Amino acid sequence: MQKSLIYKTLIWDGAVSLAVLDTTALVREAAARHALTPVASAALGRTMSAAAYLCSWLKTEESSLSVTIDGGGVGGKISVAGDGNLNMRGFVSEPCADLPLRADGKLDVGSFVGKCGTLTVIRDEGEGIPFVGTSALVSGEVAEDFSAYFLMSEQRPTAIALGVKVSPSGLCLGAGGVFFQPLPGAGEEILRRTEEEIAAFANISTLIEKEGAERIVQRYAQASPLSVREIFFRCHCSRERVAALILSLGREEAEAILRDEGKISVHCHYCNTTYEFGEQEVAELFA
Repeated sequence: MQKSLIYKTLIWDGAVSLAVLDTTALVREAAARHALTPVASAALGRTMSAAAYLCSWLKTEESSLSVTIDGGGVGGKISVAGDGNLNMRGFVSEPCADLPLRADGKLDVGSFVGKCGTLTVIRDEGEGIPFVGTSALVSGEVAEDFSAYFLMSEQRPTAIALGVKVSPSGLCLGAGGVFFQPLPGAGEEILRRTEEEIAAFANISTLIEKEGAERIVQRYAQASPLSVREIFFRCHCSRERVAALILSLGREEAEAILRDEGKISVHCHYCNTTYEFGEQEVAELFA
């Protein structure tokens, strides 16, 4: 079974951190769970790839991170969350929204996302003081928007390429991203070099499909030590958590919902799972 992976290493005499992600399996799972249109798969897949990269820098397994893109496009908001174990989940507000292909034959992610809005990242390292960073969207194409976020909110210039390739039948064929992040102290020559290098990854999804992430990163670091981690689509919701939520309502309110609805139903938007509890199950909870 194909895995989603992130490869990280240092290149150019340790001046730049390079990360290459293959998130094909991750995007396939998200697309299947949410019944996404091809352009919705591309928009959510790019965002999940970038969020997975951000999660790879979290300091502890208990750390968490969320990304929200609200650009005013036909797809509505994009919401992605993850943790220090690279358990990712996400959804778009309008998963069935679709658009014609652009004139160049590519998916119109920019119009789906929109560019009149913001990208917001909330990072919690488990210390009780979440970091919140927000930047204005640049194009709605996601990669450029995350580059702007890194520069404005993190003060770390980062060259980014993101892509999702979807077949006419809706199957994700290749998805992932490349991140060149100069380390503190890198000079102007290194910054210029990263910008030139990222131009070679305009079709990153096709490169992922044909070569894979490992071969891409080995172009730069054949002998350098690599960090390789698996990325998962894994939600934090569960029937046990929903049961605890129902208990927190109190018996009176729970029984009122049962009288009105005939059942208590809780839907998780992140993984598109619905949990239902009937009258007998609710009675057993409070017993």
